[in-house]
Amino acid sequence: MTNELEGVRVAFVVANEGIEEVELTEPWTAVLDAGGSPQLVAPKPGEAQAMNHLDKAGKYSVDGTTKEVRVDDFDAVVLPGGVANPDQLRLDEPAVTFLKAMAAAGKPIAAICHGPWTLVEADVVRGRTLTSWPSLRTDITNAGGHWVDEEVAVCTHGPNALITSRKPDDLKAFCDALTTAFAATRPSL
Repeated sequence: MTNELEGVRVAFVVANEGIEEVELTEPWTAVLDAGGSPQLVAPKPGEAQAMNHLDKAGKYSVDGTTKEVRVDDFDAVVLPGGVANPDQLRLDEPAVTFLKAMAAAGKPIAAICHGPWTLVEADVVRGRTLTSWPSLRTDITNAGGHWVDEEVAVCTHGPNALITSRKPDDLKAFCDALTTAFAATRPSL
């Protein structure tokens, strides 16, 4: 365990179902291992159902709802993928509003696989370079973003750092990149 994220509060924003489990658990572990404080945020209290592709996987306790969270409560955001997760999350107005506010406040956001769908809805990809699962290419392009087919894309041309990856195979690079970007937000201790 390192302490590069000591004092860094990270919101993992998800829908209450359809999260690709490994895209939640591996970044969560990376944040914990670096000394950060992850919290699971979802539209409804209780639990969030993760998936292993189309099969149900683990359930995870929700720490707070999208209606409750405030920008000042967090230093960074992670948006796991899974097809159903961001498709539902982008319809949750408090989640979209929170993401817009986090971006405007200059706080880094990391999204993997289908996770950028919610960023498209929040209108924070315009003029930004990012990657995703290939089926989001048109959505990102139509929203004014520049889509690239790379393991990880880190865009700092905008109000905040935007860290994106394509798929579970990219998780190591994704976790390394988000840890580096989130460490820059570390409060003075």
